[in-house]
Amino acid sequence: MNRVSARYVAARYVSDLPWTVVPAVGSVVAAVLTAGTLSAVLWAVAAVLLVLLLWEIWLIPAQAARKRWVETEDELLITKGRLWWTFTVVPYGRIQYVDVTAGPVERAFGLKQVKLHTASSTSDSTVVGLDAADADALRDRLAVAARERMSGL
Repeated sequence: MNRVSARYVAARYVSDLPWTVVPAVGSVVAAVLTAGTLSAVLWAVAAVLLVLLLWEIWLIPAQAARKRWVETEDELLITKGRLWWTFTVVPYGRIQYVDVTAGPVERAFGLKQVKLHTASSTSDSTVVGLDAADADALRDRLAVAARERMSGL
C-alpha cells in the first residue's frame, strides 16, 4: 500500500503543535510573573500541556505511518489507525465526484488531499498527505475509473 508523503509529518507538526506550545509558554510566563496559589496552578497547567505536547510529538508520526492507500482494479482501498483501525473500500462505480484540497500549511509543504464523494453520507474516503502532483494524478485516474464504472449502471 502507498504511504503518505514524508513531508506530511512536518506539516502536521506546524499546524497542530502551536495549539499546545503557545498556551504552555503562556502558562510558564504567567507562572513566573505571579506568586502564590495562582503560580502553582499555572505551573501545573504548563506541566499538563508539556505532557500533551510530548504525546502529540509521538502520535503524529505514528498516525502518519498507519495512513495508507492503494488503487486496485475495481476499488480504492484506504486504511488508517492502530487502536481504532479503519479499512475503507470505495468501489469506483460508487464515486460521484472527487475533490482535491489543500490548506495553507499543506500548500507550503507541497501537499494535497483527495476526498471521494459517494452516495453514502457516512463514508470517510479521504487520502491525506499526498504530494501535489500525485494528488492531481490520482484525482484524474479516479475520475476516469468512476466514469467507466458508472456507464454500466
